[in-house]
Amino acid sequence: MKAILLLLLSAILLSAQQEMDERSTYVLGAGDQILVRVLDMEEMSKEAFQIDMRGNINLPMVGRIQAKGMTVEQLEEAISHRLKAYIKQPDVSVTLHEMRSQPVSVLGSVRNPGVHQLQGQKSLLEVLSLAGGLQPEAGYSVRIARRKEWGPIPLPGAKLDETGQYWVAEVGVKEIMEARSPEKNIPVKPQDVVTVPKGQMVYVMGAVKKSGGFVLGEKEKTTVLEALSMAEGCDSFAKRGGAKILRKTDNPDQRLEIALDLGKILQGKEKDVLMEQDDILFVPISGTRKVMARSAEAAIGIGTGLAIYRR
Repeated sequence: MKAILLLLLSAILLSAQQEMDERSTYVLGAGDQILVRVLDMEEMSKEAFQIDMRGNINLPMVGRIQAKGMTVEQLEEAISHRLKAYIKQPDVSVTLHEMRSQPVSVLGSVRNPGVHQLQGQKSLLEVLSLAGGLQPEAGYSVRIARRKEWGPIPLPGAKLDETGQYWVAEVGVKEIMEARSPEKNIPVKPQDVVTVPKGQMVYVMGAVKKSGGFVLGEKEKTTVLEALSMAEGCDSFAKRGGAKILRKTDNPDQRLEIALDLGKILQGKEKDVLMEQDDILFVPISGTRKVMARSAEAAIGIGTGLAIYRR
């Protein structure tokens, strides 16, 4: 019973702390809705008030106030100052009802893509966490597009796009996640678009010890032997002389088959073959019927038991 009470108390304290942080750090903007409560003034407390597109809010007896750019605490002080003309010691409470002014779009290979509200200053890593983190097939870079009025993105290589209206930049995922370059975990601004592209992948299927998809590193290429090594090699039933690469063509319903003799490649009698993005290395089982390219491609499309690994 004591443990449950402690957990409840901890949750209450955490919620209170988050509310205090929000009140002191969240900057109000156009579209936000607030609740205003003033002791002994019911007309002020009946509904939520929305900040208009110019950043103003119009309150009974108070009139128009420029709320954009204020925190909740600062707005309370501004309303109290106005009400002193009518009330000696006004008791004012402002609550953030709905946040609409600081959206950031997180797209691509994240678990919950879509529009998220910053709710105060957030770093790039925190925004990725808001979107549920990265999908297994995510690549090794994050792209940021930012409105010109916010100024240049503080990352190497940042530049204006073709329209001249947005700054664009990229940063490596490992650099910020492994804290190798903490300065690149930059603050995200409202209306930023954060995109995590799908990583370049190759697939290894069939008679191998660890079949699945393998995400390649940034600007990394791989060969048949390297892909086979990522799959921990052939198993004891592999037909090495019947292996093949299944490669995409202009026809989405067909793949080009490139025959391989893994035995000769492993022995150095044949040259190792460079693989391309989305290639499938298929190693058949010895003694079984010939497996057509479509069967392997269908297995990837269905996703039955297919694991994705990051290097």
